[in-house]
Amino acid sequence: MIDIEKEITQALTEYTSEVEEGLAEAQYEVAKDTVKELKRTSPVNTGAYKKGWNRKKTKTGQAVYNRKKPQLTHLLEKGHAKRGGGRVSGQKHIEPAEEKAIKEYEEKAEKVIGG
Repeated sequence: MIDIEKEITQALTEYTSEVEEGLAEAQYEVAKDTVKELKRTSPVNTGAYKKGWNRKKTKTGQAVYNRKKPQLTHLLEKGHAKRGGGRVSGQKHIEPAEEKAIKEYEEKAEKVIGG
């Protein structure tokens, strides 16, 4: 006689594992694409900021960060005051990359979960 409870539990466990693996792969791909996008669209002075974009795995997914010049991210994105007075306007490059990454991840997650 078939133990239905055991079969259902096994099927759900397999499905959960497949979804978790699929989402982890989607997170990795989106983070990798976001790093490429940020390297392409970041402002360039010496090039260190632009080349500094990287990704790393965290407990809950992936993180995209600038390892060489992290102190510049908010200054370049939002703008800042100059030493002698006046302001430097921001150059939006992180926000568009973030919005694109969110949309891309949502699409990939729907494919993984939906079949």
